[in-house]
Amino acid sequence: MNKASARSVRDGLTAWGFSAPYLLLLTVFGLIPAGYAIYESLSPAVSYTGESHGSVGLSNYRTVFHDFRFWPAVGNVGLFMVIWVPVMVVGSLLFALLLHEKVGRFSGVMRLIYFLPGAVTGSAAVLLWYFMLDPQLSPFRSQLKSMGYKTGNDVFTAGHLAPIFALIAFTTGVGQWIVIMFGALQSVPNDVIEAARIDGAGSVRIALLIKLPLVSKYITYMIILCFAAALQIFVEPTLFYSITNAGSNWWSLNQLGYSYAFQQGQFGQAATISVVLLVVSSVAALIFVRRSSFFDTEVDS
Repeated sequence: MNKASARSVRDGLTAWGFSAPYLLLLTVFGLIPAGYAIYESLSPAVSYTGESHGSVGLSNYRTVFHDFRFWPAVGNVGLFMVIWVPVMVVGSLLFALLLHEKVGRFSGVMRLIYFLPGAVTGSAAVLLWYFMLDPQLSPFRSQLKSMGYKTGNDVFTAGHLAPIFALIAFTTGVGQWIVIMFGALQSVPNDVIEAARIDGAGSVRIALLIKLPLVSKYITYMIILCFAAALQIFVEPTLFYSITNAGSNWWSLNQLGYSYAFQQGQFGQAATISVVLLVVSSVAALIFVRRSSFFDTEVDS
């Protein structure tokens, strides 16, 4: 074996060595659970007594799609997604671009400040915002009452839940995306920016025409993850319903899946919800990746 062939084999083994842990975790925690969910969704419904109802096939899918709770849950999740995903993407990019204009100690301190709310997530964030938005408890009670909200029942209504959940998700998640996008902006060559400034481009034009196109793949990555996270919303509606009775215990698709599994004992129908979420998120990710040339490694000359 010549040196070139030996080096090729060594490089191949190195690549597989780095990839093996990821492939193992993907298989154990991704592919196997997904395959089992698909298998379970195609199985007949089983009652608490262990009796099978229906036949193997799409009976669980028909049951779920005809459930009176399914399409309202789809609408709720869709509304939350329409509000939260654009706000998260635009907001984190705006803050990252502003910090990138002033790189230094101030920028580092502000990134830390933006990142800190991310430590308050899940149930703690829900409780925090419950107190912040309840006119009888909030430090902003005078402002809330001036807008016509006298009690918590005026604020925590079914029509307000999607914006409230979007607010909670934005404040707890924007910090990490600011840090990620700021790191991406650090890869933009300074000589390109300086050349644009010499040509008379201002900060806004540089941001829109140079910085954002050069970090477009990071933006695509953020959109994909935010889309998937929005589909899986569970903690916020569950806790708000238990505290305020606003909404329902099947407000989101994940809540409906939980209801199928642990309140009705219909694990096949719960698996159906999981498969639906998997298909929707996978198709959306493929569309974004395809349209953005996410894995394109060629550099335009």
